[in-house]
Amino acid sequence: MESVTQVFVSGLLSGGVYSLASVGLALIFGVAGLVNFAHGEYLMLSMYVAWAFYEFMGINPYMSMPLNLLLMAGAGFLTFKLIMERILESDHSIQMLITLALSMTLQNLALMVAKADYRTVRLEMTNHVINAGFLVVSTPRAIAFLVAALASAALWLFLSKTYAGAAMRAVAQNGKAAELMGISLKRVYCQAFVIGITLVGLAGLLLSPVYPVYPLVGAGFSTLAFIVVVLGGLSSVPGAAVGGLVIGVVESFAGYFAGPAYQQAAYFLLFIVALACRPEGIMGARAGLEA
Repeated sequence: MESVTQVFVSGLLSGGVYSLASVGLALIFGVAGLVNFAHGEYLMLSMYVAWAFYEFMGINPYMSMPLNLLLMAGAGFLTFKLIMERILESDHSIQMLITLALSMTLQNLALMVAKADYRTVRLEMTNHVINAGFLVVSTPRAIAFLVAALASAALWLFLSKTYAGAAMRAVAQNGKAAELMGISLKRVYCQAFVIGITLVGLAGLLLSPVYPVYPLVGAGFSTLAFIVVVLGGLSSVPGAAVGGLVIGVVESFAGYFAGPAYQQAAYFLLFIVALACRPEGIMGARAGLEA
């Protein structure tokens, strides 16, 4: 029983970061209807920024968080203005092809600049653990889960308590009606995209003391984020949050009982079964930006 509890808690800690990476994707799709296959590459960029601050300036990722997030928000804004704004009305197939090309471009730029070597951020706390009774929790993973939970709560407050959040929910429900009420669609789309990229950037920063960074690290997390979002209910932000936790727990149990080689197979199998039984996703009936 103690082992099962340990595996469950470990899965929740991982799932919290998966949720953070995925809610940004759900927010972008729910508000702007953009399919962003380059989502994971911004996680990779954030990890490289965290590593660069640590390697060249001696600043650990947690201390460089404000600058990192500011850079990611800037990257999101530039991407939207230069690329995404031009394909807002395009078919999803066009959006997929363009963002897939953007993904490969960012991967190759990272390969050219940083080479294919694995880069790591080795903090004093990297191998530190917290002993809570029979539970042993990795300190960086616990911090990542706590920050991810706070960021998710901040997103919920933003969507439910602010005018900008209400505008996003209105656009997600009916863009034409929102525009008739005086809401600028492009401004809201831009805000949603910047917030989504900033959130996945935060996830990358939190993962930097745990995972090595290399040019293709974002590809795996991008696939995982799409699975989480579809499992949770496409444009449902709460669904993405729940889906990330579910995937984290499933991955943890699969690794414990079957071995690490079967972790991906386990959540892909869950993905197939869930969609076969409930195509609209876990929270499909509440799909949207409900706060």
